[in-house]
Amino acid sequence: QVQLVESGGGLVQPGGSLRLSCAASGSIFSINAMGWYRQAPGKQRELVATITSGGSTNYADSVKGRFTISRDNAKNTVYLQMNSLKPEDTAVYYCNALDIASMFNFASWGQGTQVTVSS
Repeated sequence: QVQLVESGGGLVQPGGSLRLSCAASGSIFSINAMGWYRQAPGKQRELVATITSGGSTNYADSVKGRFTISRDNAKNTVYLQMNSLKPEDTAVYYCNALDIASMFNFASWGQGTQVTVSS
């Protein structure tokens, strides 16, 4: 069974930084692009950043220049470094494997990790 386990969230002041981690089953990690998503209260889940198996990255405009996605193929782990955090970044953050062309997700959603940006 494919598993995704997100960690690293917490409470941070505006302007602060956090690094999220997502450990994924090897069966999906090695052959697929990975993405970080977030869902704020009352809003739909949105795609924040993607990274292909070859390391190409893409970001939502709202996080471009502040967030960096990376992956460690040896550890089957994808990371999201978040800098210059804003209150509007507050959300539950999830990761998943995806097909870039169709945006189809290959795994069930994990529990996510809560990020709260507040003074």
